Amino acid sequence: MNNCFICDKHRGVIQTDGQAIYEDDLLYVGHIDREGKPNYKGHLMIDLKRHVPSLADMTVQEAQAWGVMTMQLSRVLKDVAGAEHVYTLVSGNSVPHLHMHMVARYPGTPEAYFGPMDVYGWDDAPLLQSESLIRFCKQMRHGLELVRL
Repeated sequence: MNNCFICDKHRGVIQTDGQAIYEDDLLYVGHIDREGKPNYKGHLMIDLKRHVPSLADMTVQEAQAWGVMTMQLSRVLKDVAGAEHVYTLVSGNSVPHLHMHMVARYPGTPEAYFGPMDVYGWDDAPLLQSESLIRFCKQMRHGLELVRL
């Protein structure tokens, strides 16, 4: 599809910070890239490779892969990154290509900042940039490899 940020990312037209955490024929998993702004540690994205706008448009095979990946990433965010809770969110408002945000919430997060996007307002939120983001992606990839065994 033309003019789709996610399709362009998958074709290599757009480069993002970090590294792929997982990729196969159906799914791509990476860390959010906020275009040079600090990234909240553990704000992952699952993208469906095929360009469809919503969950209702997935095939059964895509839905199965999506569900299993959601569980596995949640486990890795808890076991490897130390999250106490993982938020998931599919909105589709700004990019009409199916993708899901997975956002870790860590112990000590004030209740006022509970919520998948509210964590960005917390002054002491764990933020990553450049090399620390790449290291975190590698940790997530390694953890995911162990969970997928």
